[in-house]
Amino acid sequence: MELSSTPLHKGQLPWRGLLLTASLLIYWSSPTTANVTVEPVPPHVAEGANVLLLVHNLSETPQVFYWHKGENPDNSNEIARFITSDNVNTAGPAYSGRETIYPNGSLLFQNVTQKDTGAYMLRMLMQSYDDKKVSVQFHVHRK
Repeated sequence: MELSSTPLHKGQLPWRGLLLTASLLIYWSSPTTANVTVEPVPPHVAEGANVLLLVHNLSETPQVFYWHKGENPDNSNEIARFITSDNVNTAGPAYSGRETIYPNGSLLFQNVTQKDTGAYMLRMLMQSYDDKKVSVQFHVHRK
């Protein structure tokens, strides 16, 4: 910003430009809240190997993490849930015995099969009682 050599007129404020600059800097540097994402690690996995559905960008710890097979979260396709306040895992009807849910919401599949290929939904009940959902997919290929 250049300083002007012209004289100020009555009522003109020299700091108006500084206020505008400061406002823009505050706006541009405000922290942004990233959306929660889930990354399959690895995204393409061989039969018999393990895959981790890794949760990223949690800005707060949910009350409960729920993992579902498919993209429709209902009780019949629930794999597992983790209640954070009690540090308790509960298996759902779609639990195969090969899944482990962690306190950060991530889900580990061990010894994957072709039947594990597909979409999964993480549903989170937040402290504010908001319901957040994130979908992820991974593919299991033959050895």
